Amino acid sequence: MERKEQDMLPLSHEKVEVDGVYINEAGQEEHLHRGQDFPADPVLGKTEWKLTEYAFDNHHEGKTDERLVPKEDDEDKKGKITSPRRQIQT
Repeated sequence: MERKEQDMLPLSHEKVEVDGVYINEAGQEEHLHRGQDFPADPVLGKTEWKLTEYAFDNHHEGKTDERLVPKEDDEDKKGKITSPRRQIQT
């Protein structure tokens, strides 16, 4: 039996350990943060919650760092990687 099948999902009123989007048995999605309590469903009461998506707080705007982009007018290309498939040859 896989480890995944043996794990118990968190129940309502337990503490959230990982920031992310969770879904309960009724299909209700909630964005929860670490330290919060899992909410109870108004109709079902205590329900199990499953993590569906991690929450990432990125410090960048989704653009490649300018230092990693090869320059066309760079004269010293020896020893620099100009493409992901090129290996440094010494």
